Amino acid sequence: MCGIVGYVGNKIATPFLLKGLSSLEYRGYDSAGIALIENNKICVLKDKGRVKNLNDIPEINSLAGTVGIAHTRWATHGKPSKENAHPHMDNSEMFAVVHNGIIENYSELRNFLTDNGFKFLSQTDTEVIPNLISYYFSKDSANDDLKFLRAVINATKDLKGSFAIEVLCTLSPDDMIVVRKDSPLVIGKGLDGFHVASDIPALLEYTKDFYLLDDYEYAVINSNSIKFYNKELQEHKKDIKNIEWDAAAAEKNGYEDYMLKEIFEQPVAIRETIGARLKPEKPTDFSDIDISKEYLLSVNKIFIVACGTAMHAGLTGKKFIENLCNIPVEVDIASEFRYRNPIVDEKTLCIFISQSGETADTIAALKLCRSKGAKTLAVSNVIGSSITREADYTIYTHAGPEIAVASTKAYTSQVVLLAILAIYFAEILERQNEELIENLKKEILDLPKKIETSLNTANEVKDFAKQISNEKDVFFIGRGTDYNVALEGSLKLKEISYIHSEAYASGELKHGPIALIENGITVISILTDEDLVEKSISNIVEVISRGAKTFVVTNQDIKNADLNKIVRIEKVHPLLSPILSVIPLQLLAYYISKDKGLDVDKPRNLAKSVTVE
Repeated sequence: MCGIVGYVGNKIATPFLLKGLSSLEYRGYDSAGIALIENNKICVLKDKGRVKNLNDIPEINSLAGTVGIAHTRWATHGKPSKENAHPHMDNSEMFAVVHNGIIENYSELRNFLTDNGFKFLSQTDTEVIPNLISYYFSKDSANDDLKFLRAVINATKDLKGSFAIEVLCTLSPDDMIVVRKDSPLVIGKGLDGFHVASDIPALLEYTKDFYLLDDYEYAVINSNSIKFYNKELQEHKKDIKNIEWDAAAAEKNGYEDYMLKEIFEQPVAIRETIGARLKPEKPTDFSDIDISKEYLLSVNKIFIVACGTAMHAGLTGKKFIENLCNIPVEVDIASEFRYRNPIVDEKTLCIFISQSGETADTIAALKLCRSKGAKTLAVSNVIGSSITREADYTIYTHAGPEIAVASTKAYTSQVVLLAILAIYFAEILERQNEELIENLKKEILDLPKKIETSLNTANEVKDFAKQISNEKDVFFIGRGTDYNVALEGSLKLKEISYIHSEAYASGELKHGPIALIENGITVISILTDEDLVEKSISNIVEVISRGAKTFVVTNQDIKNADLNKIVRIEKVHPLLSPILSVIPLQLLAYYISKDKGLDVDKPRNLAKSVTVE
C-alpha cells in the first residue's frame, strides 16, 4: 500500500526519488523519506506528512549521491511519525532499507536482535530488516563481492509475511539490492541508469522496458549492470519486458483530477479492452488462454474472487456466465474466501480479478485454489503483475494506468472483459442460440459510443450533486444487475465523499431497510431491466411516500411526476446495462466530493493497491 522508489545511475538521484514519490502519492501514505549514499555514508532525510515536506529540509539541496532509495509509508506498525517513517538504518548505520508489506514475525525477530545487543528507534516491523542484515553480515567471515548479497538473502529467509525491499550498504556504495515476496516491485532500464518502483506508471517517463521480479528473486543493481540471483545464490538471466503504456496516460491532460480524466477515458478503455477479441459472425478470440470444450464440460462450478470494486465487477460477471453458459457461479470476497474452507477441486474454475494484480488477499486465495487442484484464471490490468504469474490463465483489460484511488475505468473494463469471456465460453459449449450471441457482440461493440452518451449527463448530475452534498446518509436501490450497480455506486460515494451510504436490493426494502427512510433523505435508484420496471417503480414510490428525494438512472420510458430527478442513459441488453448505468453514479460521487472540497484522487485512509492483508 506504500510506495517504493529507487535509482542507480550516473545522475544525481534526489530529483528522481522525489518525482517518483510524488507519482506514487495516489497509493496512500502518511510519511515520506529518502536515503542516499554520500561520501561512503548513508544520508537519511524523512518526515511525517506529504512528500512536499521533504523539500523543506535544508540538506536535501546539497545531496549529490547517484544511488538512492525512497519511500512513502502507510502506517501499519507504529503511529505516523518521523521516527517511524522509512528509510530505516541498522545500529551501525551501514545499511539502509525501505520496505513495503508486513513482517508477521517481527516481534520474534525484534526479541532475537535485542538479545544480541541491537537497539530499536521505531515501533515499525521494518526496522528489524536492516538490523537482521547487519547481524548476518557481521557473522560472515568471508570478505568477497557477494558478502552484502549473502547477508540480504539470509535475512529475508527469516522473514515471514510480505515484502518488497530496497537495501543500501556503505561498503558497497555503488550497489543497491532489491527483492520481493508477495509485494509489487518493478525495475526499469532507462538511458541514465536503473529505476525501481512499486508501480509501472511511476517510471513510464523514463522507460518502457521493465524487469518483473519473482518471489525471492534478488537483483544487484549498479549504474552499469544488473544481476539476478535466487535464494541459493545462483545467478541467472532474466528477460526484459516492454510495457506499451503511454506516459501521458498517467498525467491529467487538462482535467482537474485523475478521477474525472479516468471517468471520461472509459470509451477508449472499453475499445482497447474489446480490441480484436470480438468481431461479428466470427468466433470470439481468446487464443491466449485456449480453454478446451472438454475442460469446460468438466467444470461444475465457477468461483469469482475479488475485493471491493473488482468484486462488484464479478457480480455482473456471474450474471453473464450463468445466463450464457448454464454453469453455477459463486462470487466471493477474497479476504473471506480462504477462511471458510471453500469447496474447490479439479472440477472448479476459479476466476480472480485485480486491477493492479498485486491485491494480497486475492493472490492468497488464488494460491489456495491451485493447491486444491482447481484451474485459475486472472483478470488484471497490469502485465507481469504477481497474480498473472501465479494463475494458470490470464486475460488483460487494457484500461491503461489508473491513478485515482477510486476505480472507474478499470471497473467497466473488467465488466466488459468478463462479458466477452462469457460469450467465449458459450460459443465453446454451444449452449446458446447464435442470434443471441451475435446480438450481444454487436451491443458490446457499440458500448463506447453509448458510454459517451452516459458521460453527457455530467452537467445535470453535477447540479443534483450540489443539492445533496451536505447529506449524512444516502441509499441506493436496484433489482437484478441494477442491484450490483447500486453496490458499486454506494462504494464510490463512501470512498471519496465520506458520506455514509448503503445499497439494498429493492425487493428487500420491506424486510427492514425501509425503517431508515425518513423525510428529506436521498434514495438513488437504478432501473434498466424492462421486465422489472413495474416492481422497481413500486419500490421507488414506497420511499417517496415516506418523504425521500429520488435520483433515478434509467433507460426505460418512465413518466412519473413524483420522481425528483431522472437521468437517462441509452438502452442496451440488461446484462450490459451496468457498464452504462454506473457512469452517472461515478460522476455523482465525484461532483459531491468536489463540492465538499475533498481530495478526490487521494481519499483519506485508502490506498490504490492493497498489497497487505
